[in-house]
Amino acid sequence: MIEPYAWAATIGTDLQTRSPPIEGEGELRFPDILDKLDGVFQLRVEGQGDRAGLFADFTYMGISSDRTGRVAETSTDLDMRLFEAASTWRTGSARGQGLELFAGVRHIDVDLKVGFDPVNPLLVGRVLDEGRSFTDLMLGARYTWALSDRWGLTLRGDGSLGDTEGTWNAGLTAHYRTGGGAWLFGYRHLQADLETDNAQAEVAMSGPTIGYGFRF
Repeated sequence: MIEPYAWAATIGTDLQTRSPPIEGEGELRFPDILDKLDGVFQLRVEGQGDRAGLFADFTYMGISSDRTGRVAETSTDLDMRLFEAASTWRTGSARGQGLELFAGVRHIDVDLKVGFDPVNPLLVGRVLDEGRSFTDLMLGARYTWALSDRWGLTLRGDGSLGDTEGTWNAGLTAHYRTGGGAWLFGYRHLQADLETDNAQAEVAMSGPTIGYGFRF
């Protein structure tokens, strides 16, 4: 199955840096993100055998925004790439339903650039330029209910640990089978605790998903 999809995620951040010292929280709701998107691409691929299988999931999102405050003008550029790949094992014999366990890797690549231009000309502007990749070992499970000949429901939960301080993901997806594939729509939440030499950040992405899986 090859599934292009859209994740209408609201992005929440809690950022602390050492140099320059910055501390703050923020939230970008999806309607606001649409005005700030530089680019987005999301694709999922999966193959299944009798018991074992493989899947890979890739998300790219580029966001830029400018903000004028009473103290300074702030410009922000964020590029994020999220890649997951895992092997699956079905505990039962019925394909397309029941419990599956999976293990693999989750890779997060983040480039963040924040510029501060003070309104007061006597103050010096600063630029924060942070970029790092994080690779974790991912373990999880999903359970699929076959509600009818066409309808199904999958609940997924997983966690990963390694370069990040901990990342977890949960989602619920309904699927409606058609002649050439299936419509898939649901809700997904992902939260990651990231740390570099100069910054600590908690990033949360939550929102509905919709896509179409082409089956071969």
